[in-house]
Amino acid sequence: MSRYRALLIIAVSFATAAILLDSTPLSAAEPKVARLGFVALVSPSSITSGYTVDFYDHLRDLGWVRGKNLLVEERWAEGRADRMPALLADVVAHKVDVILTGTEAGALAARKATQTIPIVAVALIDPVAAGVAASIARPGGNLTGLSATWEQGIPGKCLELLREVIPRASSIAVFWNPDMPWNQLQLRQLEPVARTLGIQLRVLDVRAQSLRSTFEQAKTHTQAAIVLPEPITYTNRREVASLAAHYRLPAIYLMLDYVTDGGLMAYGTDLRVMYRRAADYVDKILRGANPGDLPIEQSMQMRLAVSLKAANALGINFPDSILLRTDEVIR
Repeated sequence: MSRYRALLIIAVSFATAAILLDSTPLSAAEPKVARLGFVALVSPSSITSGYTVDFYDHLRDLGWVRGKNLLVEERWAEGRADRMPALLADVVAHKVDVILTGTEAGALAARKATQTIPIVAVALIDPVAAGVAASIARPGGNLTGLSATWEQGIPGKCLELLREVIPRASSIAVFWNPDMPWNQLQLRQLEPVARTLGIQLRVLDVRAQSLRSTFEQAKTHTQAAIVLPEPITYTNRREVASLAAHYRLPAIYLMLDYVTDGGLMAYGTDLRVMYRRAADYVDKILRGANPGDLPIEQSMQMRLAVSLKAANALGINFPDSILLRTDEVIR
């Protein structure tokens, strides 16, 4: 065999091996690098310790490693819903492959920013009524996500739980933000329950004054409070818990994070579970799924959390009727 012929055989062998090694069908191949746009209504300090850690951890389990094959464009509205449109327009300009955002405010802003980039929205309340989904089973368009069950009688249930703990309460403050559509829905659901229980609601707008002034007003006119979930109190939930203790005002929250950060009690959806599930949606979309064909998942897992530490500071003893139903006790 001539030297030339031997070299030719070796070259052909290497070429054949390369073709065989690269024979994976394109449909089964993962993109080498994906780009995610993460736009949150709150501040990074208020959410990073929980939800984003679970979200990115689960994405890693699914094969998407931040900084390796997943590049992330993060934007934070710092509790200001009016900043969401500009932030979402910015991540769209960076040509991301999928957008993760939260609440109807984020979903609406995302849909206005793009009709083509897939969107995964977390903690939706009523996506059909908000106009971001055609239906829960088949949302259509470029959006899917996960819906909390705050609209399904949860505010009224919180009011009933608070009354069990503070049976003497005849007037209860409601901390709310009228800029948040879900707060308007929750307030409407509170009113008939309050009438049934013989409770007068005093509605306090958290945008109108400092949180300290809001607590001063609540303490003057009410015996307890229910804090509806919205960006201002959520971003400042440690301050909210501290003020509730300072003014000795028992309060219940609709998000478990408030109790983790010093609040008395909470009843609501576990959003850490929801963000972890959001990673599954992002993964499916990055592998080719059409978001409009993915049903919006409705979270039915409600949890009751109480803080014995906060109760002791307020001089409150939780009745057995509460403790027997509690999913998480912070001591």
